[in-house]
Amino acid sequence: MTIFDHSLYMDLAIEQAHKAQQAGEVPVGAVLLAADGRILARAYNRSIGLHDPTAHAEMLAIRRAAAQLRNYRLLSTTLYVTIEPCVMCMGAVIHARIGTVVFGTHDPKWGAAGSLYHFAADHRLNHQPAVVGGVRADQCRALIQNFFQQRRQWSRQCPTS
Repeated sequence: MTIFDHSLYMDLAIEQAHKAQQAGEVPVGAVLLAADGRILARAYNRSIGLHDPTAHAEMLAIRRAAAQLRNYRLLSTTLYVTIEPCVMCMGAVIHARIGTVVFGTHDPKWGAAGSLYHFAADHRLNHQPAVVGGVRADQCRALIQNFFQQRRQWSRQCPTS
């Protein structure tokens, strides 16, 4: 098994999160690596722009990597994402047989990699990816918090009638 510099690849995911923010999306970014360290896919949240509740950064990265490899199984890959994956995304990780999930900040409201649920530790499921949390946590947390703080300020300034 190859050991990756988690901080380096999380920085690439953070770059994707900034792209999401610039597009008016929730700033979440993801990068999916092959076992040899090759980047298979980069993605950021696009749910708002695509009018698609499944267009999370993780889902888009998984779809792109699977299409590139022409295989729905992404064995021995590593997914980097700026926030802990939700139930939908962790379900996709398990179905795709991704080897490792590395995330930035925990998500106590939606997280399915240890915060609210811990899908990777559920031995009733047919795959248990390794999970590493807290990589560049402060940066990732600040991205999300600042985004929602700005949204709340904007909504107070522009009340609907």
